[in-house]
Amino acid sequence: MTAVEVLRRHSGPLASVALVVTWSSGFVGAELGSRAGSPPVTLLGWRFTLLAAFLVLVTVARRVPLPSWRAWRRQAALGTLCQAGYLILIFEGVSRGVHGGTAALIAALQPLLVATVAGPVLGEHSSPAMWCGMLLGLAGVVVVVSGDLGATPAPLWTYLLPTAGMLCLASGTVLARRLRPPEDLLQTLMMQSVVTAVLLMAAALVSGQAVPPAGRDFWAAVAWLVVLASLGGYVMYVFVNRTEGATVVSTLLYLTPPTTMLWVFLMFGEPVTLVGVLGLLISAAGVLLVLHGRRALAAQPIEPALVEEDDGVRATRR
Repeated sequence: MTAVEVLRRHSGPLASVALVVTWSSGFVGAELGSRAGSPPVTLLGWRFTLLAAFLVLVTVARRVPLPSWRAWRRQAALGTLCQAGYLILIFEGVSRGVHGGTAALIAALQPLLVATVAGPVLGEHSSPAMWCGMLLGLAGVVVVVSGDLGATPAPLWTYLLPTAGMLCLASGTVLARRLRPPEDLLQTLMMQSVVTAVLLMAAALVSGQAVPPAGRDFWAAVAWLVVLASLGGYVMYVFVNRTEGATVVSTLLYLTPPTTMLWVFLMFGEPVTLVGVLGLLISAAGVLLVLHGRRALAAQPIEPALVEEDDGVRATRR
């Protein structure tokens, strides 16, 4: 078996691991930008402006057909929710005093919300094992960030910002599964990046925060976010969402806070605590339960249903 065949056969698990690692890198990029003295809208505005320019050039170079206006409208809605809305609200909440761990905990409530609406909206049913896994994953996140709760005297209203960001990402996740957009990954990321860049740079210009800070640290943070968080994290997010479903992709995000803890240790030398390791193991167990339950549901045979035909003859319908 060749390496390509091995990768193709195990694309699901490999993509899930890549999603967790690269998605977590975004929080490190936010820390890098904060240390460079950059407001969130400035950092995100330049991140998506450069990303959009790069992806437009790649699209033109590969002679990808120009998307229709219907595709632009569809991807504009998804980009506004999953990228512009989610990121600016999370970043703004943290910049206004909400502790990063608390924001991560709020964002981790998304899987339960997605699972609640996935059944009636998407027809994605969750087994008892999957619900146990989601609750176990949430418990792991609570363990990781429990020491951060109440650590900052942020005004109560600021907690609405990451909450709204979580709702944006959850809505975008469900909407993407509902619409099932036919655009490929390059078209999807290109269109969403263009829309997000326009929205965030417009906000930066209106607020007078479009000028980047002097120094290389800011551009290092931008490069980190473009390469790892966008070209890595969001590509994996779209791929896993399309192949595994909204419930699975959302539950994988349970591993973001503890994985970010490992990133911070490697990047900034902050020690890994025993509580953090315990939370990581609990979250990992919860995610494994969800993935196992998802595969078990997919493996169940579809039972033929008996229906009454007009002529009174009983027939089976699948």
